[in-house]
Amino acid sequence: MKAVSTFLVLLNFLTSCYGWTCTAAPQQLDAAQLDAGEGMVVMTDKLSNVFFLSGSTWFKLGSVPLKHVSAGPAGMWGVNHNDTVFKFAAGDFFPVLGLELKQVDAGGEGQVVGVKAVNSIHCLDAGKASSIKQQGLMNWNTLEGQLMYFSCGPNGCWGVNSMQKIYFTKVSSNNCSISGWTKTDGAAVKVEVGTDGRVFVVNSSGALFERTGISDIVPQGTVWSYISFCLPIRHASYDLGRLWLVTEGGVILSCTN
Repeated sequence: MKAVSTFLVLLNFLTSCYGWTCTAAPQQLDAAQLDAGEGMVVMTDKLSNVFFLSGSTWFKLGSVPLKHVSAGPAGMWGVNHNDTVFKFAAGDFFPVLGLELKQVDAGGEGQVVGVKAVNSIHCLDAGKASSIKQQGLMNWNTLEGQLMYFSCGPNGCWGVNSMQKIYFTKVSSNNCSISGWTKTDGAAVKVEVGTDGRVFVVNSSGALFERTGISDIVPQGTVWSYISFCLPIRHASYDLGRLWLVTEGGVILSCTN
């Protein structure tokens, strides 16, 4: 325990040197994936348990094992190891039938998006996403293109494909129509859009970047800005002025700038 405490103190020092001030957040053993949105912070561990953060404590959320969970304007959604889609309501996750997804994102303007194991891209409009309150069959829209990871925010949606190329589009929350794909510079394996529109990517080496220059006129931004950390990053998420990170070693960080 003393060694762990010493490591976290050192970690706090090292991660406050590069424009972001990071501290060790409340820890949960074997953290795998984390998402923050609408004031909620949720995570999965390596055993597919789901947790939510309240104050300084992680509490188990629901009874369904999930490999990926997302929180945002559309509520709380997740997928299990069979790629079954789930939504959280009335204290637990229930299956949303009609499509299997390997990754899902609830951070848009009420719509839910995700990708299948074959990298096809899908969207459930805001009306349908909000209307489902119990197990049921949903008709998802299929979007053109192929991505392995997809995330939406108020200014648009970002995705990365199997070649690690990064793309931007706008997806209508009403009918899931898209504005067409814009390829940006850079390479990444994961992308996350905050509920305020800030965009972060993680590349195959665990390096973290933020997209700068985003505006109403240039919603795809202009430059990827490197954020230097002493440890490789596995997952990033941003909400309410706070950047949440999971390192490759499973340590959870909370950062501000």
